[in-house]
Formats: sequence, structure tokens, C-alpha cells
Amino acid sequence: MIMPRGTDQLLLPVNPVFIAFTLMAALAVNLLPLGRQPALPDLLALVLVFWNVHQPRRVGIGWAFFFGLVMDVHQGALLGQHALAYTLLSYAAISIHRRLLWFGVYGQALQILPVFFAVHLVTLAARLIAGGMFPGWSILLAPLFEAALWPLATALLLAPQRRAPDPDRNRPL
Repeated sequence: MIMPRGTDQLLLPVNPVFIAFTLMAALAVNLLPLGRQPALPDLLALVLVFWNVHQPRRVGIGWAFFFGLVMDVHQGALLGQHALAYTLLSYAAISIHRRLLWFGVYGQALQILPVFFAVHLVTLAARLIAGGMFPGWSILLAPLFEAALWPLATALLLAPQRRAPDPDRNRPL
């Protein structure tokens, strides 16, 4: 098997408990009462995209829809607004996950930036169609912050899967 260029070492299999923990932790951060700042990055969306890219068979569109409904209920938004956005986000991430893994983390961040922009535009359009108010132009900063957090999220979420350096020089892997 040809290894993608972005990886420099083999990774251990991911623990499903770790996936669930990171998704719940990101949901907990999103549920914090930080106010309604439009430029605040959506950490749950970032973690969903990460796991959609790296583990598309374990975290799919169904989980994105579920977490979107949870966010809709929490924020008192139009029911289905976040569910639609997270579903489209997961679909896009799963669609490009093979191509995305060939890039380094900064290239991945640039590749995923238009997806984050599109999802925020879908959320904004759903809000405006339902009769909500325009939150301001600072809403365009959130996708930039999410893309900027991509290298940090990649380093943190792949850390448990990295192998420890093996001192045995005779073993090929």
C-alpha cells in the first residue's frame, strides 16, 4: 500500500471510546454559555470534520445529524438548521477525505476552509430565511478560525494513535 505523503509514520488503530470522548468534549465546549459571538469557532464541527476525514466509517453523516439536532435544541435555533449544516459538512468531508490526506496539515487546512465557509453560509441562509437577524460580518471570521485550528486539532486528536519511537533498530516497522 502506498502511504499518503502527509503521514510520516504508521498510526495505531483508533479507540472508539476516544472518538466518543472527543465528540462529547467538543459538544460540551459548544454548550458553554459564552454568549452569541458570531466569530466563535464551532469546535464540534471541527472535530466532526476531523473524524469524518480520518475515520469515515465510524463517524458518518448520521452522527453529524444527531449532533446538529442537539445544537439546534441547545441554541433555540430553527430545528434542523445545525443538523442540515453538520450533515452537509460531513458529506463534504467524507467526499474529499481520500484527497485531503495526501496534503500536509497546512494544506489540509486550506482545502477544508471552503467547506467551513459553505457550512456557515448555509447556517446563515437558514437563519435569514426563517426571519432571523443578520449577525454581522464577523460571522466570516469563524471559518477562518476553524481552519486555523485544524493543525492543532490534528496534532491533538492523532496523538494517542502515534507509535512510540522503537529503540529496536533491527525491526523494519
